[in-house]
Order: sequence, then structure tokens, then C-alpha cells
Amino acid sequence: MYSKTVIDRFQNPHNAGALRGANAIGEVGNAACGDIMKIYLKINDNGVIENAKFKTFGCCAAIASTDMACDLIKGKTIDEALKVTNKQVIDLLGELPPHKIHCSILAEESIKAAIEDYYKKKEKEIKKSVKKPIKYV
Repeated sequence: MYSKTVIDRFQNPHNAGALRGANAIGEVGNAACGDIMKIYLKINDNGVIENAKFKTFGCCAAIASTDMACDLIKGKTIDEALKVTNKQVIDLLGELPPHKIHCSILAEESIKAAIEDYYKKKEKEIKKSVKKPIKYV
């Protein structure tokens, strides 16, 4: 049913766990379908993803998809990471059963959610750093 790569990623994920110092966190999925993915990114000041980790509550395909997605975006710029697709995840995993394709879609969505979180945090930082105009008397 699953490729050797999927089984290996499930049994021996490379990127499992929370990431200390993460400045971007994306969570997707819902308990109703049974898959919840949380991805943690450390993005440097140049917009490069230095590290990526995940916590996934779900099936073998969900864990393998999130793990592979983390590997795909490490060392990439934000723009490059936003171009990662679920098809790339599937291709590297060596296929997924049709009823498990949604797991790779969630992995793609988790990347986008984390990057969205990063930009929201950056926007808040900018707003805090902007000082009120000086009033002259």
C-alpha cells in the first residue's frame, strides 16, 4: 500500500518535534479528518529557511508527507518554499494511495500557513518599531 520511502519516513522521521527559536508556525487540518499538522520554521533575516520541524497527529502518509515537506524547504528562500507543491512531496515519497493524497496537500498548506504566520509577526514588529510623530510646540 505504501512505498518504502513513506514507511521509512513514518518510522524514522528526520524532522519530528518542535523547533526552539521558531519564528514561523503553521497549523492545518482538523480532528474530523484525523490529520493535524503543525510545522515550525526558523527563517533568517535574509528570508532563508534555516530549519524546519513538525508535529503531526495523523496517519503514516500524513507524517511522511510533513517530514518530506520539511526537507524540501530547508535552505530555500521564502519564495522558493512557497513554490513547493504536494506533487513534489508525492513524487519524492514514491506515490501515495489516492485516498491519502490529501495528506500531501495538507503538508503544502502547512508551509504556506507558517510563512503567513511569519509575515504577520514581521508586520507586528514593524508596527511596534514605528514611532509616533513628534509634536512640535
